[in-house]
Amino acid sequence: MSGPDNANPTPERPAMIDWPARFRLLADTTNDPRLKRFYETGCVTPDTALADTPLVALDFETTGLDPNRHSIVSVGLIPLDTRRIRCNAAQHWVVRPPLPLHQSSVTIHGITHTDIDQAPDLTEVLDELLDALAGKVVVVHHRGIERPFLDVALRWRLKEGIEFPVIDTMAIEADVHPNRQPTWFGRLRGQEPLSIRLGDSRLRYGLPHYPPHHALTDALASAELLQAQIQHHFSPDTPVGQLWY
Repeated sequence: MSGPDNANPTPERPAMIDWPARFRLLADTTNDPRLKRFYETGCVTPDTALADTPLVALDFETTGLDPNRHSIVSVGLIPLDTRRIRCNAAQHWVVRPPLPLHQSSVTIHGITHTDIDQAPDLTEVLDELLDALAGKVVVVHHRGIERPFLDVALRWRLKEGIEFPVIDTMAIEADVHPNRQPTWFGRLRGQEPLSIRLGDSRLRYGLPHYPPHHALTDALASAELLQAQIQHHFSPDTPVGQLWY
């Protein structure tokens, strides 16, 4: 149950965040050795060009949309830069949630009780996950899912959360299309609001349709969408700090 096809917020413009300084502070204050290693890897500076920024697209399937009540059931990620997507380095895990699956989420993402019976807990793949994210800026479609869900999941397991910069492709679409709601005359004529969901956003750039609600497929879809957005609305020389949250 990824956020892109279940939420359609209107995000504000990103502020310039000094993530390298934040990582240095967190490296000094965290107690968990895995998180300490993650933060010590560091982060690019806000003035780094997108072309020089290591990126990783990340997507979760979850049992719902509230990180305080629902859990991660699968993780997909794929490294990229502005020129290529590294499919040979993609990773995907099905993980066992602390609480039983709900039928409503099974219907959406197709992950069943049988799939999770022998699946590892998130902590068992955490080293691999953090290593894959370390030093990179994370690409998501709707920042209200991956970062808060991972933060809550780690607080529950490690008694510490996690912070990292994200580029939100949904927020880019919202910024590119600020007048998504039809006028009263448009509504009278049956005009629908412009969707900034992942699949609908991809169609505007001529990208192919992928079946939604598979974490690795959605990570790939977000990676391709960001590359298209950079080509159409930005430049490889655009500072990453203009886009990250």
